[in-house]
Amino acid sequence: MEIGTLIDVLTATIRIATPLLFAALGGLLSERAGTFAVGVEGMMLAGAFGGAVAALMSGNVLIGFLVAPMAGALLGLVVGIATARFRADQMVAGLAINILSLGLTSFLLRGLFGGRAPVIRLTIPPVVPVPWLSDIPLLGPVLFRHPLVIYAAFLLVIPVWIFLMKTRGGLILRAVGENPEAAHAAGSNPILVRIAAIAGGGALAGLGGATLALQEVGTFTDGMTNGRGFIALAAIIVGRWTPVGAMLGCLLFGAVAALELRIQGLGLPVSSYVIQMVPYLLALALLAGVGRSARMPAAIGAPFQKH
Repeated sequence: MEIGTLIDVLTATIRIATPLLFAALGGLLSERAGTFAVGVEGMMLAGAFGGAVAALMSGNVLIGFLVAPMAGALLGLVVGIATARFRADQMVAGLAINILSLGLTSFLLRGLFGGRAPVIRLTIPPVVPVPWLSDIPLLGPVLFRHPLVIYAAFLLVIPVWIFLMKTRGGLILRAVGENPEAAHAAGSNPILVRIAAIAGGGALAGLGGATLALQEVGTFTDGMTNGRGFIALAAIIVGRWTPVGAMLGCLLFGAVAALELRIQGLGLPVSSYVIQMVPYLLALALLAGVGRSARMPAAIGAPFQKH
């Protein structure tokens, strides 16, 4: 592979992995608190829609990035109240929010912009090279010539890790995900902790959706997340429910998607639909392999009830 091609593939890997990383970190908070993050796909889509509409109407992409987490958090709050407060089945609630988000964004898109298949077109924010570091051969173009949101996504791994592993709040969140009865006996409120974790995770997932719409493709269309939320879930499992592991999982899926785009550009006599299946086949293979030995939070999926 030529050096220029290698740089293009690695740069695309980081770019494609960024929306996945936001969603994976959000889903990680939810799952470490004991709730399956099945609804992260819908939260991403809501964030993409809210961010795109806000950016278009305000003419300011920053407004879009501020609104998107609110949209994701709102759906997260709905899931949190339904599952933690009213003990709804987590899988059903997650799938319901995905379907609701898909239908609601399509309905609102047509209501706001008309037409049979409206598309919101946006101006993609510019690349912001890091002084000095961006001039390093090979590493500079790959790591230090990106838009600000990409730097933010990868730097966010650090505070999320510190929060989960080194703070009292993170300790309580993990305790609720492992043994909510014990956490309650120690003075915590597992219901509020789970609702807050899911809403916070929804905000990050919404930010991931906004990154996809506002930064990666510059448009919003129906169902544009196209299963990326589920890929993020796979990255969480592959990464064994740790921020750094989830980041590496997202980079792996990003690399596969980047190579997929490159292969499609070569014009090989293989159906593009087959090539597009590769990231999802990889996710299934990894879940069947690595996922079997991964230890998930002990109380995930189990509702908590005060006695």
